[in-house]
Amino acid sequence: MKKWTAVSLCVLAAGCGATNSVIPSNPTGSMTFFVSSTRSTTGNLGGLGGADATCQRLATAVNAGGHQWRAYLSADRDPDTGKPVDARSRIGIGPWRNANGVLVARNIDELHSRTGDPALFIDENGQRINGQWAGSPGPNEHDILTGSNADGTLIPGSTCNNWTSASAATFARVGHTDGFGAGGSTAGTVTSWNSAHDNASCADTAPRGGAGRIYCFARN
Repeated sequence: MKKWTAVSLCVLAAGCGATNSVIPSNPTGSMTFFVSSTRSTTGNLGGLGGADATCQRLATAVNAGGHQWRAYLSADRDPDTGKPVDARSRIGIGPWRNANGVLVARNIDELHSRTGDPALFIDENGQRINGQWAGSPGPNEHDILTGSNADGTLIPGSTCNNWTSASAATFARVGHTDGFGAGGSTAGTVTSWNSAHDNASCADTAPRGGAGRIYCFARN
């Protein structure tokens, strides 16, 4: 069992700018969800297969490779089936816990009813993602590539050509790990962890607050 970290204690105290935290009676458990610590300067992630491999590699590096890890990405064409695919259909049924053992969601419906939370949507090393939360260091990197609507379904044409494009003529939908917009705003869709807005283009993931990170979920 992991020891409590500063982030975990922050969540229990309902502080540090966290929102919508879900704290079960037994909050510890093995990691089955994380935000990738690695970044991509473009929207070319090597397709769904390349993104899945990134999740598996990062999980293995922190001794969580016993699961089948999948990237939370929708695509206009799944190379395995030749058909469109929704991110929500790729990640199993839950529950999912972060690197600190804290419950993120018990199931698909609970996951997609959440808003972003800087203390829950953390990387595989237990580190917060730079964002708009109070006291965050720069640069802002809270934009996470998803290509998805808020319910986890595909937004056609918003997937950097199925995560293979670095073109300035293509773009992707992103979510906010922290659930905040500029200046800590919570207006409109900025609270969404998976569908806050479109990024500037697939040629450069940094403008508007990104770093080419992805969400990783244990499918089993």
